Amino acid sequence: MNSTSPEEHPASSDLVDPLTLLLSAARDYALFSLNDAGLVQSWSASAERIYGYAASAIVGRSVEPLYPADQWGSGSPHALQSLEALPLETEEWHQRADQSRFPAHVIISKTANAEGMTVVVRDLSRARNEESRFYRIIDSAPNAMVVINQEGRIEMVNVQTERLFGYTRSELEGSAIEMLLPEQFRAHHPALRQGFFHAPQSRPMGKGRDLYARRKDGSEFPVEIGLNPIETGGETLILSAIVDISERKQKEQRIQAALEEKNVLLGEIHHRVKNNLQVVHSLLDLQSSMISDPQVQEMLLDSQNRIRSMALIHQSLYQSKNFSAVSLGSVLETLVPILMQSYRSTNQLLDYTIDAEHVDIPLNQAIPCGLIVNELITNVIKHAFPGDQEGAVQVQLRRQQNQVSLSVTDNGVGIPENLNIEKSDTLGMQLVALLSDQLGASLDIHHRNPTRFTLTFEIEAANQGAPDENGTYHHR
Repeated sequence: MNSTSPEEHPASSDLVDPLTLLLSAARDYALFSLNDAGLVQSWSASAERIYGYAASAIVGRSVEPLYPADQWGSGSPHALQSLEALPLETEEWHQRADQSRFPAHVIISKTANAEGMTVVVRDLSRARNEESRFYRIIDSAPNAMVVINQEGRIEMVNVQTERLFGYTRSELEGSAIEMLLPEQFRAHHPALRQGFFHAPQSRPMGKGRDLYARRKDGSEFPVEIGLNPIETGGETLILSAIVDISERKQKEQRIQAALEEKNVLLGEIHHRVKNNLQVVHSLLDLQSSMISDPQVQEMLLDSQNRIRSMALIHQSLYQSKNFSAVSLGSVLETLVPILMQSYRSTNQLLDYTIDAEHVDIPLNQAIPCGLIVNELITNVIKHAFPGDQEGAVQVQLRRQQNQVSLSVTDNGVGIPENLNIEKSDTLGMQLVALLSDQLGASLDIHHRNPTRFTLTFEIEAANQGAPDENGTYHHR
């Protein structure tokens, strides 16, 4: 059996303590030991780096050079306290070999054999510099900045906060953040604050809601607040960036007032256009009463109904208060009965049905559509049912995504297969062709059994929103 002599392994007292090794390698920590007389017994590499003394220059000597001279005037430094006062943790100023000072966090404890003390010193210079830089950045920010802790107490504020709220820094720091809120919001705020601490992340406060703050003089003003969690010293704080948006709100109110004024003006314009068209309609009606020629009277009646069709569209805009689009279904609901009443004879029995989805189209498309329907319905009443025979007419309006289909169908005698509406000798059919081209629409004609004119076109890009709730209208 092999044996090992004591000389082959170091004594246990000479083994390197892992904690000692770790602290020696740490950038901001110095480790050294003292005997009861305050003489340095051991000196780590990190202590040499922090204090600037080589081990040969400090081991065996007094700890006095590690402290500024003015600290000896009021008694011995903490490192020379009696062993009975240990362990001890404190913050104090230490001194390097070049006589420069640095803030130090010091932990002093008894050595394992209780014949001296072990000193661990953390150089706080870098931490203090980073903290100071952070506070300088906050203080120079253009917006009000407020840091609060988990208890809702204000840790720090910047100059802009003092200016915005009218409080001094001493009045704010240490006070509850609720002092900056209007009275009606204070009771609910702690729960909201705790909710943020449970899941801290950078985000705007009260997104989608109007937020208000309160000055020292009691005045309230609208704000936007950005919340940012910050970690310092193992604690989570909230950094709040507060912006006074009073000027923006005032501008928004002015813009809203201007828009409302514009809407009133547009409404008045459409109302006056409609009234002027009605005046023209009345003048034509008056002129018609003074003419005995049936053919001329019929031409004047056609013109009256075309004018009425345009007037109805302007009336629809005025009544809806939406000046960007016309409800085509509502226009058809009003226009078709008027046309049926205007043209059919007393003995003529015609049924009509309007089957229209809710479709909004812009004014420059609504007017051609109204005129086309005017011409097609007029043509049906005049020519589809000769001899006052009975019949039926259907107007149908459909929308699929951005495409509109408008059709007029009747069960009358039909139209010639060789009809070319562009070369027709009637003004009405020529207008249908011209207005279809103006819309960029395709016109499909089914000549008989039943007779159907189908107009298909795209709604202009500015009005491609999702369709509203559909509505179907039936009349007899």
